[in-house]
Amino acid sequence: MKRRDFIKKMGGAAVATSVVLSACKPNNKPSVMPVDVIDGQGEMTYRVNPNSGDRVSLLGYGMMRLPIEDGADLRQNPNAQIDQEMVNQEIDYALEHGVNYFDTAPVYTRGRSEGSTGIALSRHPRKSYFIATKLSNFSPNTWSAEASKAMFEKSLKELQTDYVDYLLLHSIGGWNDNMDCMELFNTRFMDNGILDWLVEQKQAGRIRNLGFSFHGDAKLFDTMLQWHDEGRYHWDFVQIQMNYADWNYANRIDPENVNANYLYEELHRRNIPVVIMEPLLGGRLAKQPDFIVKQMKEREPETPVARWAFRFAGTPEGVLVVLSGMTYMEHLVENVATYSPLRPLTAEENEFLMKVAEEFVELKTVPCTACNYCMPCPYGMNIPAIFAHYNDCITEGNMPAGNPETEEYRRNRRAFLLGYDSKVPYERQASHCIGCRQCESHCPQKIAIADEMRRIDEFVERLKQS
Repeated sequence: MKRRDFIKKMGGAAVATSVVLSACKPNNKPSVMPVDVIDGQGEMTYRVNPNSGDRVSLLGYGMMRLPIEDGADLRQNPNAQIDQEMVNQEIDYALEHGVNYFDTAPVYTRGRSEGSTGIALSRHPRKSYFIATKLSNFSPNTWSAEASKAMFEKSLKELQTDYVDYLLLHSIGGWNDNMDCMELFNTRFMDNGILDWLVEQKQAGRIRNLGFSFHGDAKLFDTMLQWHDEGRYHWDFVQIQMNYADWNYANRIDPENVNANYLYEELHRRNIPVVIMEPLLGGRLAKQPDFIVKQMKEREPETPVARWAFRFAGTPEGVLVVLSGMTYMEHLVENVATYSPLRPLTAEENEFLMKVAEEFVELKTVPCTACNYCMPCPYGMNIPAIFAHYNDCITEGNMPAGNPETEEYRRNRRAFLLGYDSKVPYERQASHCIGCRQCESHCPQKIAIADEMRRIDEFVERLKQS
């Protein structure tokens, strides 16, 4: 949609949309307050789960990318160890500053996240925190009832608890080469009786809240809510991908995704609490191009770019938790400040972010969120790193384009190639993709990874030859 049409369309609806988003009365004046005088100067913002009465911190700790000893990369060194002492320190800081929701999964950090999270949390009273984990039965060897049950039992053991506060059917809505989203869902959860077994575990008190995380086909999302309406299954919460870019443009960023405004509004009108993942779109909204950063800094010079995205995600009243994967202490400290307390977006600020989102989606980046579900590649490629370098060059305005004879082109060409070799060793670059597509069925964003690898490799070869 062109900007003129966008503004025309949104002009009459901007305030109404912001009323849905904002937890306070709309204020149409631009924000000019010195942000650091407000953010981080109070207590953590909490939301109450209407299904259980849980008083949950608006900021949730995502335990997907834990710190590794000596700063090693698990993708390159699978034998590297989690820095447990640092995990303990970060969880201690989080609890001390009001964070009480911790989200993990059997597949995170190469299967080590639950164990590390359990070690750190078990040092504190069980009633002082909420644990969220998932049934991550993606692989065919976990589809049997016995294997899926064993996965759940192992989660309890690793987390050193006899119950889970929030249990999710992990990443439903996707498909593989042989099954559509409904067939795959039925195979993972219905035909083997696992969903009904999980309901029994909830009745027995081993699961306090049962929900699902969603990526992909709206057909399954609508079916799950239909079951909720009919009383077949009750969803205590649902986790969705939501940020200001995905609000109106998720299906432009990736045609297989569903716009976040639809997902949120369908859940909110049913009073189903919403847990937010990817508030930064895999970090991409924290690395905006210079011309967007300039707009944000003109409004609030001291506000980090990422804080705009976190404020957007936390403002809707139906949001229970906003998850952030915080590997480093500085990320934790910054995000705690953002929600201590939350400054809800005004209607005018929301309209500003909608315009920023339109500008952002015009950038032709790969919609990778660096979740690493595609890894490891059987042929050794570092898929997320390849996409990250390509995307960073676009968002930072350093992509070689235009006349190859210009100094700017030559400078950007050299920077791209040197950066590519520096960040991605040659044997792990896109040129080694054979198009097997084994990774694609694991990608929540449904990226045609093999096609993107071929496109990037051809681009790199053109740069080398020019």
